Amino acid sequence: MSGRITWQCACFNSRKAARTVTKLYDDMLAPSGLKATQLTMLGAISILGTAQMSELASLVALDKTTLTRNLKLLQSDGMIAIAAGSDRRVRVVRLTRTGTSALERALPLWRDAQRRMVEHMGEVRWRRLVTDLAELNTISP
Repeated sequence: MSGRITWQCACFNSRKAARTVTKLYDDMLAPSGLKATQLTMLGAISILGTAQMSELASLVALDKTTLTRNLKLLQSDGMIAIAAGSDRRVRVVRLTRTGTSALERALPLWRDAQRRMVEHMGEVRWRRLVTDLAELNTISP
């Protein structure tokens, strides 16, 4: 009985799929020197421009501790800058030239990974998957 629960579990299957997809993207992004997690973080910062950490945490659905840990790595690599906001409690994040260059180098590789995913799934299934995943992101505990 418990084995069936595991294989039918939404959490188990979504996390397993996420690991598989992340590995594909990591492998394809390797020549850029970025991992998929770094690319998505740089992309989110690029979309927001100069972003408060709370805005960024909301966009990427990470808790403050995990976000801070991920940002520290990008900051130590010179890809982002973190500064005080208008209020001492507020921190703002922005891409540096190094981060912008890294993002630009990685985008063609990301496009190849995207294309591979769409080819694997087929256009209709891919669009449905993206829609379904967006819907899952609206679940509140």
